[in-house]
Amino acid sequence: MLTGQAAHEGAVARLRASYAAVPAGQTVRLAKKTSNLFRPRTRSDAPGLDVSGLAGVISVDTEAQTADVQGMCTYEDLVDATLPLGLIPYVVPQLRTITLGGAVSGLGIESTSFRHGLPHESVVEMDIFTGAGEVVTTSPARDDEHRDLFDTFPNSYGSLGYATRLRIRLERVPSYVSLRHVRFDDAGLLSKTISQIMETREYDGVRIDGLDGTVFAPGEYYLSLATWTDTPAVVSAGSAGSEGVRTPSDYTGREIYYRSIQQRAAAGSGSDVLTMYDYLWRWDTDWFWCSRAFGAQHPVARRLWPRRYKRSDVYYRMVRLDQRFHVGAWLDRRKGNPEGERVVQDVEIPVDRLGEFLDWFDAEVGMRPVWLCPLTASRKWPTYPLQPDQTYVNVGFWGNVGVGPEAPNAPRNRAIEAKVHDLDGHKSLYSEAFYDQDTFDRLYDGANLTWVKDRYDPEHRLTSLYDKAVRRR
Repeated sequence: MLTGQAAHEGAVARLRASYAAVPAGQTVRLAKKTSNLFRPRTRSDAPGLDVSGLAGVISVDTEAQTADVQGMCTYEDLVDATLPLGLIPYVVPQLRTITLGGAVSGLGIESTSFRHGLPHESVVEMDIFTGAGEVVTTSPARDDEHRDLFDTFPNSYGSLGYATRLRIRLERVPSYVSLRHVRFDDAGLLSKTISQIMETREYDGVRIDGLDGTVFAPGEYYLSLATWTDTPAVVSAGSAGSEGVRTPSDYTGREIYYRSIQQRAAAGSGSDVLTMYDYLWRWDTDWFWCSRAFGAQHPVARRLWPRRYKRSDVYYRMVRLDQRFHVGAWLDRRKGNPEGERVVQDVEIPVDRLGEFLDWFDAEVGMRPVWLCPLTASRKWPTYPLQPDQTYVNVGFWGNVGVGPEAPNAPRNRAIEAKVHDLDGHKSLYSEAFYDQDTFDRLYDGANLTWVKDRYDPEHRLTSLYDKAVRRR
């Protein structure tokens, strides 16, 4: 559904009014009940900013292939508006309820990132509501007077302001996706193949439109190669032909997408076909593989579990309840299991160091599966300074690791931070972080953050990035 410009302006007016109602000197926060963050936060009873009218699509320009989208609009709602027009955002993060503003200010990634980078790199223009209560329009244009805010906004997580409107680029797509799951036994060959695909955009003579991977065990690595196609057919390697028309797979019922990667590869061809819609949300149904923690992958439970509740946001709410009532910890104690440490992170590792990181991770953390998503940055962004000439692989891992009495000190998370730093990588800040202030400032350009914050939030009404990410304020 399109919101329209008039409704958008009314929503911004309500946002301004809610800011004016917050007492001077008091910290400004969003009045938002849902989140895709995994950082524990200090609860606040203070009134927040009214963003209730900022969750829609303002307009879609099919000729220019752009969309004007409100900051609190979810990618699910955006795709519902653009896909019927044969268009999708350049990058559609894998979880339905991630918002446009959240993905741009907090980083997002998906299989098209090897072509398009991260979501903020396809932003043409955006309006940002700053800590000073002003709406600033900014763009990547060199002569833009607010270019410093545009450049520093990615990975700032609301410490500089909130996006109220974003104009983003859209990609024209067909109706189906042909998939091939290719197994690798050697991490070196895996890294080399990723680099080759990044350079040529092909594998075995077939164009690659989407690229991600899954690690199930040492020596069991898969790349999932996606090719956009007009018909539900598997595109054959080495030719422009196909293996024949198929009924697209459905992983919202009894079948589970991540398990199909191993199963189809073991069957021989490793091929699959999905509708474009189902491909975009292939990971959301089971929150990658995390739904197994709630019993949603048990055959009986899966039959009885309604499809409308097989969603990442449903599982996220269950996690929040567990964090509140500590049911999981109680069950672990009853079973005699060691106290668990939550390890929920996404990190960027240079592709030529990927094997080294995976070997270390398996030995020191031991969590499986692990998600891989290659990417490059179009240029250097101050608050997340990936090198533009470097291929990185996002490594995502989400779960609990039994560590015993040391769990409250987060030994595994701290070790991961140190290893990523040693390998010249970077870590997203949507989850817990443990850096000291000096290390944090070196990694995320604290000097520039301070300068930009002083300009657009001179009274520091918004919580600083370090306080949000590390001090959990």
